[in-house]
Amino acid sequence: MKTVLNVIWLLLCGVWMAIGYVVAGIICCILIITIPFGIASFRMANYALWPFGRSVVRKPTAGAMSLIGNIIWLVVAGIWLAIGHIATGIAMCLTIIGIPLGIASFKMVPVSLLPLGAKIVSKDEYMPAGPPPAQRPAY
Repeated sequence: MKTVLNVIWLLLCGVWMAIGYVVAGIICCILIITIPFGIASFRMANYALWPFGRSVVRKPTAGAMSLIGNIIWLVVAGIWLAIGHIATGIAMCLTIIGIPLGIASFKMVPVSLLPLGAKIVSKDEYMPAGPPPAQRPAY
């Protein structure tokens, strides 16, 4: 099911949102001091192309520099990308078939606003199958 949703997402809005992230990443990489923002933007472009089956988790080790970087990102590109996700989400929610896509677009707003200190992982890494190691029986 996630593959079907990813293909529909890619055709309807994933390409356009990824292009927005790539443009922001290129601009950030041209300005030497903002290369970490460019790397984060390219990572989010990949996520914007194929979001279903993956999740965003916050790194507990992200510190003050991540916070300062996120504030700069918010002003430079985060607001515009978040507006793009909100507009896309509203447009997707106008049809019954597009509601899951609209919800996915809304879920991408926080990471578009504050990308530094976030990690994109597959759902399998985020929620591994089976009980935690402490609860597994020892044989």
